[in-house]
Amino acid sequence: MSHVHTLVGRNERELLWMQRRSFVQAASVWVALGGAASAQAQQRSNIVELTGDVLLNGRRLLPGQTIQSGDGITTGPNSNLIFVLGDSSFQVRQNSRLVVERGASPSVVSGLRLLTGAVIGVWGKGTLRRIATPTVTLGIRGTGTYTEVFPEQGFRSYFCNCYGTVEVGAGTDKVLSQSDYHQSFWAEPVAKNGQFLFPAKAINHTDEELEALAGLVKQRTNWQILGKKGLWNGRGYMEDEPDKQHPAEVQAK
Repeated sequence: MSHVHTLVGRNERELLWMQRRSFVQAASVWVALGGAASAQAQQRSNIVELTGDVLLNGRRLLPGQTIQSGDGITTGPNSNLIFVLGDSSFQVRQNSRLVVERGASPSVVSGLRLLTGAVIGVWGKGTLRRIATPTVTLGIRGTGTYTEVFPEQGFRSYFCNCYGTVEVGAGTDKVLSQSDYHQSFWAEPVAKNGQFLFPAKAINHTDEELEALAGLVKQRTNWQILGKKGLWNGRGYMEDEPDKQHPAEVQAK
């Protein structure tokens, strides 16, 4: 069963990067050459695809360079960046600004600090990593995530636990999100009726994007492992679990 994604402030072309011949070829080469471990051993770039203008620590990023933890990334209009760092893969949308938080070594990412824009991530299992925006903090272990910041809305943040387990915190609200299929939240900059976290629909990202990023690090999404897809509504459940509630709804009661 296919599901139509909902666009909010973004265009269809941004979500179709995994269908471009350039990415398909680059991804095939990346996997054939052994992925991230081989790139590090051979001192090759960890950039899978780069289009448009992207800055790395304030200077124009070139395809042959390597992104390391501790680096700052800024993407311009109509740009797209896909890279792998350690056991995790990322796609940074246009008009985004983020910092790759430093881990135990330059090739290990401990998290992302997203200031504006949007990023998709597939994270390797094991060590707790974090994503932070101006309005939400996320503790993740081996998950697929989509995070977006809306500066024109007071830096309101959108987060989707595409699959896995995530500790979500905004203001005084904290919830544990467990999902096999896109469980989504709004994190408000100012409390509404005493609450900062609210259920959200699935917006601005697709199953195919997560599947493409997972393939770069030899992973599969939860719905691929289960052999089925869920209900594309942001509640994060499969079609045989219609009564499952969103954790932000449970908290609000």
